[in-house]
Amino acid sequence: MTLMATGLAMMATVSLTSSVAYAQSSQPNILLIVSDDTGYGDLGPYGGGEGRGMPTPNIDRLADEGMTFYSFYAQPSCTPGRAAMLTGRIPNRSGMTTVAFQGQGGGLPAAEWTLGSVLKLGGYQTYFTGKWHLGEADYALPNAQGFDEMKYVGLYHLNAYTYADPTWFPDMDPKLRAMFQKVTKGALSGKAGEKAVEEFKINGQYVDTPEVNGASGVVGIPYFDSYVEKAAIGFLDEAAKSDKPFFIDVNFMKVHQPNMPAPEFEHKSMSKSKYADSIVELDTRIGRIMDKLRETGKDKNTLVFYTTDNGAWQDVYPDAGYTPFRGTKGTVREGGNRVPALAVWPGKIKPASKNHDIVGGLDLMATFASVAGVALPDKDREGKPMMFDSYDMSPILRGTGKSERTSWFYFTENELSPGAARVGNYKAVFNLRGDNGQETGGLAVDSNLGWKGATKYVATVPQVFDLWQDPQERYDIFMNNYTERTWTMVTISAAIKDLMKTYIEYPPRKLQSETYTGPIEISKYQQFEWVRDQLGKGGIDLPMPTGN
Repeated sequence: MTLMATGLAMMATVSLTSSVAYAQSSQPNILLIVSDDTGYGDLGPYGGGEGRGMPTPNIDRLADEGMTFYSFYAQPSCTPGRAAMLTGRIPNRSGMTTVAFQGQGGGLPAAEWTLGSVLKLGGYQTYFTGKWHLGEADYALPNAQGFDEMKYVGLYHLNAYTYADPTWFPDMDPKLRAMFQKVTKGALSGKAGEKAVEEFKINGQYVDTPEVNGASGVVGIPYFDSYVEKAAIGFLDEAAKSDKPFFIDVNFMKVHQPNMPAPEFEHKSMSKSKYADSIVELDTRIGRIMDKLRETGKDKNTLVFYTTDNGAWQDVYPDAGYTPFRGTKGTVREGGNRVPALAVWPGKIKPASKNHDIVGGLDLMATFASVAGVALPDKDREGKPMMFDSYDMSPILRGTGKSERTSWFYFTENELSPGAARVGNYKAVFNLRGDNGQETGGLAVDSNLGWKGATKYVATVPQVFDLWQDPQERYDIFMNNYTERTWTMVTISAAIKDLMKTYIEYPPRKLQSETYTGPIEISKYQQFEWVRDQLGKGGIDLPMPTGN
């Protein structure tokens, strides 16, 4: 090789190396923080905070430095909400529609892509800590679902850790208690490719003994989130030593009931209630994580996104979140699905910006993949065709455009067709779960008829609401006002029909957990056969009511 050729080769190598380095440095770090059952009206940016006796200065700062979303949607309960965020798919596609008991096994199918596994395609270091609630089988754990490491992972909703506790349920049959003690796994940690280990048990007491005589001990509910905070801060310290982009998913147990604030937060809220104290604890822990991120200097190139898994669980008042909307967790009403969400990205998101577009947890997948420069797969991890229900929000974040999403579908546990659908500012409600609110007033908690209320589908026509003029879903305008809005169902029916067509090519996976939904009747079986045939012929028709 000539001297000139050698020089050109060296220049090409330097150029290629510089390009790769630039590509890597241009990928933002991503910090996702998820709380549990946090009400839309609990936090300062949404009119809560100090105004409700529970100051949230750290969350307020996120809003001041970034973007607040006002029409951001989750799913109506924990497992589907977290599955939707993690997979970018409506929960019935992954089979993750229902909260499972401990000991049932199963969980997120191995074939699903997650935020962790997709971002790993882009060279990201991935880490998970806190509440998982997506199954307990080895294949369903974070360290098998694209995360390089999981630390202090809680597999269930918070109340599950009280089942085996005799001080909580002294009337429980001893054999049943022994079963729960046997099958309930505590906080798990482990790296990808390794068997997860139990760090300590979790119970419903004020106890913090993670290690006893060199063996794993017990940590009570009040202390669990301190370990999640500790894990997150430890990861950020280590990540600061590397130039590799990172994705960390931090999931606090607060403020799912039972709310038992850590001792240092008891009576630290203005309200001095357990829920308010727990909100103050949540806000403080988020603030400490953000302080660590800023301390490392990584904040300048980190997209921070905060949200929660589902709408407020008003049924458990006073140990409950607040939402100004109708309905509660477990229903297809706005109160069960519209949630707080905040994003900070220095130099990209304009400070103190506000957004009212229809977006949601489903859209984190396409958004994070977009900013990371990763193309979303068109086949699942087993090589079978699949689709995402995720839309890229990055134009909204950067202020360069809008999301392509124009609709949102609301599902409860066993629904293939949505129980409600929003297109633009109009929403059609087919499933009146939680009833119509007449007994207690349309704005009340619906008399504990959220999850407890049976599904109640309207015959022929849905309720229709204009969410711009009536965000609390008080006035059904389908036919019962001065000028009927039957025409709204043209676009809503078309959107549902397009959704239903996708099930032909991309059928839902088997449900990971099912509750008793009544006897299997001959008529239901025949309806199933009819639906299957109709879908195979090109969809189903949703005819317009005549209004007569």
